[in-house]
Amino acid sequence: SDLMIRPPGEIGNFYRRLVLRKENTLKELERIESSANSKLKLVNKLHNHKYRKEENLFVADGIRLAEMAIQAQWPVKFALAATESLNNPRVVKAVEELQERKCPVYELSQDLYSKVSDTVNGQGLLLVMGQRLFTWQEVLTGKEGEAPLLAVLDGIQDPGNAGNIIRTADALGCTGVICLTGTVDLFSDKVVRASMGSIFNIPFLDNVSRDTFVDACHDNDVIMVATALDKLSLKHYMAEYNSPTAVVFGNEGNGVSQELMEAVDRKVYIPMSGKAESLNVASAAAIVLYEANRQRAIL
Repeated sequence: SDLMIRPPGEIGNFYRRLVLRKENTLKELERIESSANSKLKLVNKLHNHKYRKEENLFVADGIRLAEMAIQAQWPVKFALAATESLNNPRVVKAVEELQERKCPVYELSQDLYSKVSDTVNGQGLLLVMGQRLFTWQEVLTGKEGEAPLLAVLDGIQDPGNAGNIIRTADALGCTGVICLTGTVDLFSDKVVRASMGSIFNIPFLDNVSRDTFVDACHDNDVIMVATALDKLSLKHYMAEYNSPTAVVFGNEGNGVSQELMEAVDRKVYIPMSGKAESLNVASAAAIVLYEANRQRAIL
């Protein structure tokens, strides 16, 4: 009966999925047939910051992002899988895991999927996820008593930069990421994509006021370090990062805010021998956080 209602082009895909389902435990998916469906309308709304904030939800679009979100046990409200993607064993495995958790998964055509995906060449698997809230204790707690190392985003606006810094912080052993007021929304599609899934691996705090950040550092004996071209700045590799440390990376155009420049304990700069006046903030973050990680690895 299923073959009677499917277009001829989908019959081959249908049989392939039957084989996959025989080999795996994938259950038949409820199918969405109209762009007027409430689930699709919600996904389209979540591309907008206002609705992400109202709904406390966001979108993770792509196979790798879905795999990492599932592995990290992040809350998933529902998932969308394009019919063609169900020929991919990685997608099938992800859908199986979601079904085991009783998470609704809906099948839809590639055309409908393209209308809700924010990517040019969508991979056919999209999760609508709950926004997790972390605490100061979580971002300050290192592995096995390791001193906290925080990457702090002070008004960074570019989603690619923010996502890259999250990815770097994850790779280089930071205990958490702090986003101060005026920083790009970490749950935007572009930040989540640029993080390459690292946003699911590292605790973070969003929309933190500068006063709150400074007070928290004082209360927890965390040394504040700012990247700055200043007469009092040390070369980044001359600074010590083994103590509890928060490294502040500033806005692309204006750098670290004056308020924090006056509050930090230490300023560092990256010496350069070429003609470029400055580095992209994500590149600068990688260099400084790598040095912090290198020093800690020596201990």
